[in-house]
Parts: sequence; C-alpha cells; structure tokens
Amino acid sequence: MKRWLNPRSALGITLITAALVALPFVVAMGGQAWVRIVNFAILYIFLALGLNIVVGFAGLLDLGYIAFYAVGAYTWALLASPHFGLHWPIWAILPIGAGLACVAGVLLGSPTLKLRGDYLAIVTLGFGEIVRIFMNNLNAPVNITNGPQGITLIDPVAFGAFKFSGNSQIFGFTISGPQKYYFLLVALAVIVVIINLRLQNSRIGRAWQAIREDEIAAKAVGINTRNIKLLAFAMGASFGGVAGGIFAAMQGFVSPESFSLIESVMILAMVVLGGMGHIPGVILGAVLLTFLPEVLRYGVGPLQMAVFGKMLVDPESLRMLVFGLALVLVMRFKPAGLWPSPERKRELTGGA
Repeated sequence: MKRWLNPRSALGITLITAALVALPFVVAMGGQAWVRIVNFAILYIFLALGLNIVVGFAGLLDLGYIAFYAVGAYTWALLASPHFGLHWPIWAILPIGAGLACVAGVLLGSPTLKLRGDYLAIVTLGFGEIVRIFMNNLNAPVNITNGPQGITLIDPVAFGAFKFSGNSQIFGFTISGPQKYYFLLVALAVIVVIINLRLQNSRIGRAWQAIREDEIAAKAVGINTRNIKLLAFAMGASFGGVAGGIFAAMQGFVSPESFSLIESVMILAMVVLGGMGHIPGVILGAVLLTFLPEVLRYGVGPLQMAVFGKMLVDPESLRMLVFGLALVLVMRFKPAGLWPSPERKRELTGGA
C-alpha cells in the first residue's frame, strides 16, 4: 500500500498538533487575556486568508474588506440574541452569514469589474464605510441594528447543552471559555487553510493568478475574467462572514465601531507584510500584527518605569509609533514580505 506520509512528515504533524493542543494552557499562565489575544490572532488569520484571495491571488486591491466581517457579525447578532427574540444554532447561522457576505462580495465586485489599482481601492474603501454607516443608522424608523448602541447579550457558540462561554469540566480539567473557543477556532482554521490550498492549486486559482499578472493576456487565452473576478470577491467575502459570526459570539456584543477603516488597513497590512499570495506568509503576517501591538502595549510602560523610573511617553502613542516604524522597515528591506512565495520573490529580485 502507498504510504501517504513519510516518518519525518508524520513526526512534524504530531509535534505541531501537540504544540497547538498545549498552547492555550501555556498561554493561560499569563492570564486569560492572552488566550483571547490568541483567539483574535486566529480570527485575523481567517480575515487575512480571505483578503489574500482578492489581493494576493487575483491582484485586486480591496480596502473595504471589513464590511464582510461586519455582515457576518451582525447576522449572528440578529439571529442569536434577544434583539429579535431569535436564538438559532451555529449550524444555521454560520452558513447564512457566509452566504450574505458572499452576496455582498458580488455586489461590491459587480460595479468594479473594469477598475484596477487606486480607483478600485477608493471604491472598495467607500463600500466599507457605507456598510459601517448603514449599520450605525439602521435604528429608525425600524430598529434593526440598534444603531450606535450596538447589540448586546448575543448567544455564545453552543452545541446542544454544551456552551463555549464560561468554565467547563472536561475529563477532570477546568477549561475556560476562551480556551474552548480556541479549539473551535483552530478546527475552523485548519478547514480554511485546506480550502485555500485547494483553491490556490486549482484551475480557478491559476486563473486568478493569470488575471493578477496580465488581465488582457488572461482574457486572450479564454479566461472569463468577469466571472473569475466576481468569484474572488465572493470567496474572500465568505471567509470574512464566518469570522464575523464567531467574533460576535465570542464578544457577546457588536457595534459599528468594531468595523472601522483602520481594521481594513490592518488586515491588508497582514497580507502585504507576510507575503501576498503565499498562504504561510499571510498566516505569519496575521500572527505578527496581532501579537506585536499587544506585546508593545503591555511592555512599553514597564520598560520605561524600569529604565527611567517614570512614564515619559504614553504607551499607546509609543506603541503605534514603534508599530508603524516596524512596518516601514520591513517594507524597505523586505518588499516581498517576510515570507514571500518563490514566484513573488523572483519578480521583485529580478531572478531567473
């Protein structure tokens, strides 16, 4: 019989699995806040991989991606909260949220098919802001989104009687809510990565890459650029819808403030920093840009106290300054990203 894995690969998978299982318990030694940060890093991996389909694979600059995140979050909030008195299960809400985000992606992609570069960026930016303002004002004459006050008391993820909020006893161990969400997010992340890998190596993925390199040449060889570009927007948006639903369940609260332009810029920075079009690089970028600001947030203040004995600069301001400087340096010395694909690296270095 053919062996699917050689011993080295099997060992590597075993070690990675063991590390992922142990991670939430190790991180919890520093407090449950760090487990929540890990969870948000995984959510950002979902978002970055979704945006990578549009920006990295198809080469379409999208600055309004956070709108699909908002669609997924509000779908969960409206269908699983006392706001409308609905408490639907996860297996019903997540597909609906992904489907609505997918429709929103098609609505965004349809009028932008002939736009590229800066023009496409401006239109998508406007779309993201329209969705946020729409959610902010949809409380009159009929109160649908509760406006700027947001929606509270959102149901957590639950499978039957087992809820992911609060502590639970499993095999004699006490597992907190964030730790339970961690394992759910890891399972979903594995599925998302597999889907991305399959898409990248499929005919559709190669068509996206052809459009990214030269849309005119792609059309000349028979690729239906219109449908392929719409499919990129739709597929990328669906990942954002799933991430938004889990975000609403984890937080128990959503409001328009969570879906500002800076979030779209942050997700785009994750894709560019890690390496556009390279799935491992995008994952690396999402993890770094989630953890780096938090490490600086918690480290800048104590460091100043230890060195100077007083606070000279506000930790929040210094955190963003160091964060921005790090991005500038990376783009200056690693323009292809920290972990670029071999093709992208050859393009920028001029290698054969």
